[in-house]
Amino acid sequence: MPKTSARLLSLLSLLQARRDWPGALLAERLDISPRTVRRDVDRLRELGYPIVAFKGPDGGYRLDAGTELPPLLFDDEQAVALAIALQIATTTGAGIEEAAARALTTVRQVMPARLRRRIDTLQVTAVERPATRPDTQVDSSVLMTLSAAVHAREVLRFDYAPASPPGATDDDRAESLPRRVQPHHLVTWGGRWYLVAWDLDREDWRTFRADRITPRTPTGPRFTPRELPGGEVAAFVASRFQGSDGSGDWPCRGEVILDLPAAAVFRYTREGIVEELGPDRCRLVLGSWSWPGLAATIGRFDADIEVVGPTELKDAFALLARRYAKAATDGPTTLTTPPSSQ
Repeated sequence: MPKTSARLLSLLSLLQARRDWPGALLAERLDISPRTVRRDVDRLRELGYPIVAFKGPDGGYRLDAGTELPPLLFDDEQAVALAIALQIATTTGAGIEEAAARALTTVRQVMPARLRRRIDTLQVTAVERPATRPDTQVDSSVLMTLSAAVHAREVLRFDYAPASPPGATDDDRAESLPRRVQPHHLVTWGGRWYLVAWDLDREDWRTFRADRITPRTPTGPRFTPRELPGGEVAAFVASRFQGSDGSGDWPCRGEVILDLPAAAVFRYTREGIVEELGPDRCRLVLGSWSWPGLAATIGRFDADIEVVGPTELKDAFALLARRYAKAATDGPTTLTTPPSSQ
């Protein structure tokens, strides 16, 4: 029979692996008697683990939720996965960076040397996107409130701060607007958190930025969830950010032929369709918010362009050509040599 301490750890590991364990099966797995199982369960209870017994033909034990967080056991893969997740927590925008760093330190201290070496060799540096928009951290308590309302299917009331123009001061900011919604999903997109909900006053689906939400209490009555357009939250959110009415497509979509290998174009195309037409020629179908925006996106490829269609895309290229030509000739100074990038 293994020592008591080792046996207790094995018992705890089994109880964490599945919800219900018949007592006879635990005794068989640990190679001990049912009486010893009962004694070991009592020892774990004394250590703070909320283990409940259930009756029946296969009466046994279950590790339940308690009022405090007792020590946990992780296998090697779980421990490594937890450490990696804690390292990249700074990219979530959930305002949990300090807590994640402390949790990682705690986990690392109790890891076996073999796992600690694996974790120490994986150093993750969170690189933020270029500062084209302000940093938007969300208080974790707000996320918990939104998530709880989604889970409970309760009407949520909150104040929603409208977007402020660039360079706005506190005096320039508009007052928050009260909203009443049926919350359906809490999602992340592009480093930000959003609430997908049915707006009761506007009678339409809306996506709200979580960093602009100030929840009110208490929540409202329970509701029966509506079905999202299309049925899938990922497709719905993607279509909303593409500016469509739920069809899942961009408002402007065009087709061109580029004098570039398909592999080179595909590497820099996230949401387009690239078709190989030859070793140095490919077809590109791409969407955007506007025709000039689409033309500018295609123009970043350093290659000759043949517009297949539609006419609006050709007109957008002509518009940009005039603008670029004017920019190249206007101004007090003409640079004949591009400035050094160093």
